[in-house]
Amino acid sequence: MATQRNSRRALAAGAALVVAALVGTTACGGGGGKDGKHGGKAPGFNAGIDKVASASDKKGGELRFIGTQDADSWDPQRGYYGFMWDFARFYTRTLVTPKAAPGKESRAVVPDMATDTGKVSADKKTYTFTLRDGLTWEDGQPITSRHIKYGIERTWAQDKISGGPLWLMQALDPDKTYKGPYKDDSPDKLGLKAIETPDDKTIVFKLPKANGDFPQMLALPAAAPVRPDKDTAEKYGQKPFSSGPYRWVSYTPNKGLELVRNEKWKRESDPVRKALPDKITVKLSTNADDMDNRLIAGDYDLDINATGMGSAGRQKALQSAKANVDNPQTGFIRYAVFPQTVAPFDNEHCRKAVIYAADHTSLQTARGGPDAGGDLATGMIPPSVEGYDPGYDPFRLKQGKPDLDKAKEELKACGKPEGFKTTIAVRNNKPPEIATAESLQAALKKVGIQTDIDQYDGAQTTGIIGAPKNVKSKGYGIIIMGWGADFPSGQGFLQPLTDGRFILDSGNNNYGEINDPAINKLYDQAIAETDPAKAGKIFQEANKKVTEGGWYLPFVFEKNIIWRSSRLTNVYTSDAYNGRYDYASLGVAK
Repeated sequence: MATQRNSRRALAAGAALVVAALVGTTACGGGGGKDGKHGGKAPGFNAGIDKVASASDKKGGELRFIGTQDADSWDPQRGYYGFMWDFARFYTRTLVTPKAAPGKESRAVVPDMATDTGKVSADKKTYTFTLRDGLTWEDGQPITSRHIKYGIERTWAQDKISGGPLWLMQALDPDKTYKGPYKDDSPDKLGLKAIETPDDKTIVFKLPKANGDFPQMLALPAAAPVRPDKDTAEKYGQKPFSSGPYRWVSYTPNKGLELVRNEKWKRESDPVRKALPDKITVKLSTNADDMDNRLIAGDYDLDINATGMGSAGRQKALQSAKANVDNPQTGFIRYAVFPQTVAPFDNEHCRKAVIYAADHTSLQTARGGPDAGGDLATGMIPPSVEGYDPGYDPFRLKQGKPDLDKAKEELKACGKPEGFKTTIAVRNNKPPEIATAESLQAALKKVGIQTDIDQYDGAQTTGIIGAPKNVKSKGYGIIIMGWGADFPSGQGFLQPLTDGRFILDSGNNNYGEINDPAINKLYDQAIAETDPAKAGKIFQEANKKVTEGGWYLPFVFEKNIIWRSSRLTNVYTSDAYNGRYDYASLGVAK
C-alpha cells in the first residue's frame, strides 16, 4: 500500500477539539431543563446518546450554529476538520454516506446518490454503482457519474487544492500516475483510469488491491461531485455549488455563513437527509466563554465545532440546565508515545516502566476529569472504532493508580534500576496536554525517571515531532499527543499510528516509529477483509501487539460536555462524526 499518509485531519480536528477544553473537574448539578430564551422542556441529560432526542419531522425555522473556529475549507475535497465533514452533508452528497442513526449504527454506510452500496466483484477490487433518478444541482441540471468522477479527481490536484484527505488517491492510484484534472490532457479532463463512467448513471471503481474500507472512503466529502463549469479551484470553498438540500447564500471567513433551501433538491431522490430547517446559519466568535453563555441563554442551538464547553460554561450548564447537555465519547484518544529511536526506549521494559509508574487518575484529571476529559484508556482502539474490546486491560490501567512495584521490576529488566533521564515533548498551545506532561513528570520521579518538559511550538507540529530526525536529535523520549479516526475502522484510526510503512520524514504520525512485520501483516489482512466485524477482530489483534509492546501510554478515551438547545429536534451523537451530533438530521421546534 502507499506510504504517504493524510495526516491533516487528525491534527486539525484534534486542535479543534481542544480549543475550548480547560483543566478542571466537572460540577454535578440539577437539571432545570429550560432553555432560557425559547422555553420548552429539554429531553434530559445524555438524551442524545445512543438514541434520538426529540424526534420530529416538523419543517421550518432557522437552525443556528455558533463556533470559535472556521473550517479549514468548505471545499469538499479540501476540508479536513471533523465538523466540516459533518456540516458538508447539508450541501454535498456522495454515492454512499454514514447511516443517519445514533452511535454505533452510524458506522455503517448506506446508499445516498447510489441505488445501493455497490456491486462488488469476486476479487473485491471492482465496485460498480448506479445513480438514483432525480439527482440535481442547485440550478436544476442533472448530476452525472462524470461529475462524481471529476470531484474525486480534484484530490489529485495537490498543487492547487491541497489539505484534504488522500485516502481515495491511495486506494485508487497509489503510484500517483494521474496528475489531477487541472493538468489532465484528455479533452473531458476525466483521465483517471481507475474510475470509469460508461454512461451518465454508472460509475465503476477499479482498485489495484482489495480494500474493505473503500465504501467508507466514498462516504467522505472528498467523494462528492463537482461540476467542471462551476469549479473555481482554490476559490471553490468560498461558495461551493450545491448537490444537497441547502445552497450557499453568503460566507465571510471567520465571521459566519448562511445556507437556505435548495429548491431544486428532490426529497424522493434522498433517503438520508431530513432537510427540516428553512435556513441554516453559523456565527463565528473568538470568545469561547461568551459562546457558552449565549448557548445557555438560548441565542444559538449548538456549537458547530463540538469542542466541549469550557470550565465555567459546563459548570453552569450542569448545575442549572443539565437536561440540555450530552457527554459523548469524541472518538479521540489522548496518549503518550515512546520513540524507540531515543534511548532507552528502544528497550520495551523501559517503556513499560513508564506505563506502570504513571498516575492514570491524575492524567485523567489533567484532561478535565471523567466527564470533560474522558474514560481511562486501556488500549489504542477507542470505543467508537470497530475492534474495541472493553475487557482488554493488559497493564491494569482501569485501577487508576501507579503500580510502583511493577515499574521498578521493569526498570531492573531494562538495566536501569535507578531510573534514567529523558525529555517530554508537548505542544505549547494545549493547556490540557501541558498538564498531562506535568502529571507524568511528577509520577515518574517517584521511580527515579527524571524528565524535562519541552514545550514546542504547537503550530509547527508536523515539522517538529512529525520529523523523526528532529525527534532523535532533540532526545524526545516521550511525546504527548492525540488522535481521531478519519472513519471508524482500524485502518482509519490505528494503522497511521503504528504501521511501519506510514513512517514519513516529515508529517509523520507513527511517532513511535513502530515497524513490526507481524503488525504490518495484520493490517494487510484486515484491509482486504470486506466484512467489518471480521476486519475488526484482526485490527483487535493488531491493537494487542501494539499495546503489549509498550509503545504507547494511553491516557483517556476522550469525552466532552456539549450543549443542545431545547429547540433542537432529531438530536443524536454519531460515531461516524467522532461523537458530534449528526447535523443533517437536525430540526428546530418553533
